[in-house]
Amino acid sequence: MKIGLYFGSFNPIHIGHLIIASHILNFTELKKVWFIVSPQNPLKSSNTLLNEYHRLHLVRLAVEDNTALAASDVEFKLPRPSFTIDTLTYLKEKYPEHEFAVIMGSDSFQNIQKWKNPDQLIENNNIIIYNRPGFTVQKQHPNLVILQDTPMLEISATTIRSLAKKGKSIRYLVPDKAAEEIEVCGYYRK
Repeated sequence: MKIGLYFGSFNPIHIGHLIIASHILNFTELKKVWFIVSPQNPLKSSNTLLNEYHRLHLVRLAVEDNTALAASDVEFKLPRPSFTIDTLTYLKEKYPEHEFAVIMGSDSFQNIQKWKNPDQLIENNNIIIYNRPGFTVQKQHPNLVILQDTPMLEISATTIRSLAKKGKSIRYLVPDKAAEEIEVCGYYRK
């Protein structure tokens, strides 16, 4: 089965993430998208991160009604910080029956040379890139698939956290079940 791996902090997961996953399923050969919740991104500060198990739970709530989407805690079991190339190696060994592709925005792809073993990552894996405003990618390798016309919503997890901290509504920005959980548990208020 062809599976897309959508890596991220998902702090929290929001409607924009789900729209991108849905678009990718509709316009590629992928049959599923796994949201890989990263406990620690080596390129980002972790001081604003909600506990990884809470973030994973929110992703699970967000995707539970869609069998084509799944939440994954695979990086919770791997050394930290999490490196995409290491996670891919692990998943390929554990699930040799599947074919994996990495999903990323063109903004992330602009920084790929800062990643661990970027040339090996591109050479040995399919990478599906969705365009983000202000970040264009010219196709430069046969393993790169650049999606055009990806719906873009200017939804920021930073803004969502700020609204939640102030006790404001995050409805319509975050899937309903995840928004309810954030409210009930008081996530991002501290």
